[in-house]
Amino acid sequence: MLKAYGGKFWDELTVGQEFWTGGRTVTEGDVLAFSGLTGDFNPLHVDEEFARTSPFGTRVPHGPLIHDMYLGLLDRLGLIAGTAQAFLELRWKFLAPVLVGHTVHARVVVQAKREVAKRDRGIVTFAVTLFNQRDEPVQEGEHTLLLARRPG
Repeated sequence: MLKAYGGKFWDELTVGQEFWTGGRTVTEGDVLAFSGLTGDFNPLHVDEEFARTSPFGTRVPHGPLIHDMYLGLLDRLGLIAGTAQAFLELRWKFLAPVLVGHTVHARVVVQAKREVAKRDRGIVTFAVTLFNQRDEPVQEGEHTLLLARRPG
């Protein structure tokens, strides 16, 4: 049964509900693994000598890496574990750089809900803000997901 994983069903969420993830520190290994997985070896991410000449003065991890770390934090939160059926839409902004050694965490707010024709599921839009260790926003956006409804 879906509930075995502890995720919230569509019916259990209300607009305005707020959740906070734990934190995750970005490591050198994360950047290298992401480069290897994606094939993105842009020198801004992997070449310290090159990156020193950039506006950041050092290498900057890939923005999508930080977003995807958030997805891991969301999974650890257990909010949609076993109830998410599809990732339907993503709108995202990159507000500030996150560097190796920074720690990110996120606020997740139920922004909207709507029913669909099939009564065993519904659509939820979450407003998400990622923060660094100084509680400064670094990324924000919306995720729209198809979630299971409570059985019966």
